[in-house]
Amino acid sequence: MAQDFNKLYEFGPYQVDPRKLQLWRDGSAVPLPPKALEILLAMVARSGETVSKEELMHAVWPDSYVEESNLTQNIFLLRKALGESAQDSSYIITIPGKGYRLAVEVREIDAGGSTAAPNAAGGVAAAETPAHREAIAHGDAGRGAGRKPLWMWLAAAGVVAIALAGAEVWRGRHHPRPQAAPERVMLAVLPFENLTGDPGQDYFSDGMTEEMIAQLGDLDPQHLGVIARTSVMHYKGGKTPLDQIGQELGVQYALEGSVRRDADKVRITAQLIELKDQSHLWARRYDRELSNTLAVQGEIAQAIMGEIQRSLGHTTVTRAGEPLPRSTNSYEAYNLYLRGRYFWNKRTDDGFEQAIQYFQQAIAKDPNYAQAYAGLADSYILLAAYSGGPPAEPMRKARAAATKALYLDEGLAEAHTSLALITENYDWDWPAAEKEYRRAIELDPNYATAYQWYAEYLTWLGRFDEALRASERARELDPLSLIIASDNGMIYYYSRHYDRAEARLNAVLEMDPNFPRAHGVSDVYIENGQFAQALADIEKCKPLFGMNRYWSEMAFMLGRSGHTAEARHAVEELERLDRRPPQDPATIAWAYAGMYDKEHTLLWLNKAYAQRSNAMTGLKVEPGYDFLRGDPRFQDLIRRVGLDDSGEDR
Repeated sequence: MAQDFNKLYEFGPYQVDPRKLQLWRDGSAVPLPPKALEILLAMVARSGETVSKEELMHAVWPDSYVEESNLTQNIFLLRKALGESAQDSSYIITIPGKGYRLAVEVREIDAGGSTAAPNAAGGVAAAETPAHREAIAHGDAGRGAGRKPLWMWLAAAGVVAIALAGAEVWRGRHHPRPQAAPERVMLAVLPFENLTGDPGQDYFSDGMTEEMIAQLGDLDPQHLGVIARTSVMHYKGGKTPLDQIGQELGVQYALEGSVRRDADKVRITAQLIELKDQSHLWARRYDRELSNTLAVQGEIAQAIMGEIQRSLGHTTVTRAGEPLPRSTNSYEAYNLYLRGRYFWNKRTDDGFEQAIQYFQQAIAKDPNYAQAYAGLADSYILLAAYSGGPPAEPMRKARAAATKALYLDEGLAEAHTSLALITENYDWDWPAAEKEYRRAIELDPNYATAYQWYAEYLTWLGRFDEALRASERARELDPLSLIIASDNGMIYYYSRHYDRAEARLNAVLEMDPNFPRAHGVSDVYIENGQFAQALADIEKCKPLFGMNRYWSEMAFMLGRSGHTAEARHAVEELERLDRRPPQDPATIAWAYAGMYDKEHTLLWLNKAYAQRSNAMTGLKVEPGYDFLRGDPRFQDLIRRVGLDDSGEDR
């Protein structure tokens, strides 16, 4: 239905007012972030139809490139407000691999010309004024400047409770939030607001956000940790209260800012806020020529660092007055780079292919753009791992891109991390890979991906305590990252802590039921003997993983549950698919492992070894291969991959 802004829309006990972006239940306001309500309105307009993720993201974030997790986070908050979950959906139905559907009848109600619905106390809700928004733009430094009026804070109290409950599920109920080390504080650079009125300029404000994260993260990493971009972008365009942000991200400080620009001028405002009492420590406004934007970023970073260091009792500002080096001076190239990382973070074959295209376009705009080469390397590395095809060609391209990035900038942590993963997954040179990971962390102690992949490296070697410490540091730096949280859950799986693994992975699926890595929970269910749950999860994965992995997982589950005849049928389907085109032999080895078939499992594992499958990295710790551990042939295979105990010190 087309939305009429003189109408209210009713379903069940709820009413939606499209003019005020307000949800009501039985006459009482239900607090929700504006973006969540916009998502609800988009589904109300097409009640009973499936609305794709792409359509929802275009409707709510038009002309902006934001992470898909922004959508799933707001769907999560919307479900909570409606009193449901992803597993028990009365209103919002998830259509795997497609989108969402509002599965209730929606009725139109004449609003009677009123401008607001009464609140629980019989009053009328006020609105945020243009003057208040201008105060944000000018960076007023008084307490509460640039924030919501009191009535909005009061109305948002319910949202805070909902979001904090969701965040607790997200972070894991049975594990405390990672805490910063003593004398080391955490800062969140919130997405700079685009005040140009042109959504097409979002790339400029997003670029400013990214640059401020890089500038501040590199100033004094021993004393200041800066939250990664993927987590802070969850708050783009929203009105999340600062205390909620502090709780969800585990930060003591937040930097807010805005950007206005025209053809050759730019106005940047920034304010630093200490979250414990929401006091504004520092605020500035900068009017500059566009050509001086980089110098402004350096000024802001130095001023903020000085304020934070003074609050900690330090007196020296690292690299005072010296702007940090930038990998490109082309904002066009940088915008293409941001889009590449957006698609890379989807962790799908299509996402990696699109990321490769954007990184290549960025390089075409600036052939000396080291970060774009590192992004290209990361895309080829993960494409080799996720696609299931022969890894030789994508790994060759990944190595060329990583090497080029290091040639252009030897001090680029992203490039050292890329090279570490190539050396780990394809060369199986474990000492060299660890050297690269440690170098990356030394260069940028705030680079969450370096800790994430280093944690996985430590897991493959069976160094689980070290792996969990590295993983927790990654979560501290990027608390809302789906992939980091999923990998954290898989460490518990490989270390045989299945209950913790199940809790971690299901927390991710609560946020995004279609996130591929989190569906490793099916293997957790199998190890726990929960075969019905495993079957249900594998069926959900069918549109996500394709038929090869589907039949591999199905064969493994059927074999372990004692359905040998059905398992052999699944293997037949898998081997038939292997002929068009050939797939990773490890998927067939996994299918035979479900039936405890040593001969065929070892046959296909040796084929995987010959193809240099990255699946070989998990041989030492994968529970599914425990039945092979006493076989000398399996031990020899582990030795050849370099995973025997003696190989760690070579």
